[in-house]
Amino acid sequence: MPETVLKQQLAERYREVNGDHPMTDDDDAYVSAQFVSLEELCAAHGRDADAARRLMLGQHLPLPGYLRSDGAEMVPADLFALADEAGGVELLEAWFTAHWADPASGKAEWHAYLSGQYVCLHSVTPAAIQRKDYLTTAISAAANEPDAVTTQWSERLHALIDELDILEPEFTAYDRLRFGGPTSRDTCIDAPRARFPRP
Repeated sequence: MPETVLKQQLAERYREVNGDHPMTDDDDAYVSAQFVSLEELCAAHGRDADAARRLMLGQHLPLPGYLRSDGAEMVPADLFALADEAGGVELLEAWFTAHWADPASGKAEWHAYLSGQYVCLHSVTPAAIQRKDYLTTAISAAANEPDAVTTQWSERLHALIDELDILEPEFTAYDRLRFGGPTSRDTCIDAPRARFPRP
């Protein structure tokens, strides 16, 4: 299939947001297991891939989560689900931002959503974003709590970590390159489990 001008424009936009980092064979395998190509998803839903690319470039749908090394735009299988729930792409922004009491926070989260970088969640919904924020904040603050390292505290901490573990995928080495350091799984799941083993 010839590469469309829109596909080239989307790849350029993706690299503006994420930087230009190589995808290894391991990265490609991880992404292929977790995501679906835009072409496949559109074919399965009777949608036009170039129309979807226009929506992404126009900031109405999120950018792909990854560009595989063969150029495939990899997106979550539920890419269109939020727009459908909102009543259409044109209503998505208002529906999405309304989940935050503070309009500025809603707007900031909308822009983060559009970046396609919410690869830290199996399912990117306002509720999941808010829960992840709550969990990462609580886990990060746990070591400073007055009852730190008691049995009760440890049980609370591990319940938070386990919940975050369910929300988040594994991530891949490419993510640490584009985010310029450790992922939230590294800092809020793996590190606290190692530092504070279960009693």
